[in-house]
Amino acid sequence: MQDYPRTILEFETRFASEEACREYLMSLRWPEGFHCPACGHERAWWTARARLHCGQCGRQTSVTAGTIFQDTHQPLRLWFRAMWYATSQKLGVSALGLQRVLGLGSYHTAWAWLHKLRRAMVRPGRDRLSGTVEVDEIYVGGKRPGLRGRGAEGKSIVLVAAQEDGAGIGRLRLGRVPDFTGESLGQAIEAFIEPGSLVRTDGLSAYGGVAGQGYGHEVIPTDSPEGLDPLPRVHRVAALLKRWMLGTHQGAIRPSHLDYYLDEFTFRFNRRTSRSRGMLFYRLAQQAVAIDPVPESQLKAPKTYPQAPQQDA
Repeated sequence: MQDYPRTILEFETRFASEEACREYLMSLRWPEGFHCPACGHERAWWTARARLHCGQCGRQTSVTAGTIFQDTHQPLRLWFRAMWYATSQKLGVSALGLQRVLGLGSYHTAWAWLHKLRRAMVRPGRDRLSGTVEVDEIYVGGKRPGLRGRGAEGKSIVLVAAQEDGAGIGRLRLGRVPDFTGESLGQAIEAFIEPGSLVRTDGLSAYGGVAGQGYGHEVIPTDSPEGLDPLPRVHRVAALLKRWMLGTHQGAIRPSHLDYYLDEFTFRFNRRTSRSRGMLFYRLAQQAVAIDPVPESQLKAPKTYPQAPQQDA
């Protein structure tokens, strides 16, 4: 059963103490009830140091160990407020905005928290897109020297995959790719789209191997009648993405961090029809206890390129 506050008043009332925050994380991390990681015993109690003490083997387990909250020196109440604020703002938040709202003494702390939360916005083993999916590539980045169109230098290439939902857009996947080769684009398509789906692309020759990967492949001519967009969904997403990057983050996104901003945009876009901001908070908190800790050194490291999920992912 999904358990989350519906309003800011419910949120403030429910998570007014560290104990309430720990109990909530415990319910998300062990939805079937706590089991000791060492012996599997179910009975445990909280110690004075806020650890779960196993009633059988005596092991003490922190509810934040192995999550993005591991080793934090800040109260969980502040983390919860950061998650609520980040998910309640429709267009996202900047590190400066988060610092001001939470009263954090350091801009770097706000920046690091947001980057950790962005990593939690990708659900481990998330489903790939299916059905009919439009695919195209775009350039993102500031104005830099280089050619227009494919071949521009100094910018990042992002593959956009938008699922068809009637006349509208369903779910979305975004990912940076290193180049326009068939290997790179095919690898990203395999990571984003379920085999057997129909993939629509333009006539770029690098997409020639898509059919051989187990997909239906429809090539849309770029010389469509005037006023008719051959790939309207991906182009709409591209426009929204660039506007979001400029509006919320003033375009100040380093290429090494780009993938995590793409994850945030995807998280928000795919949940744009949600009627409850509390549901977004719930999803983010749920995923925050499902991913590994993110040390400082990893915050500055670029994300690896998309890989196809494993069979049981």
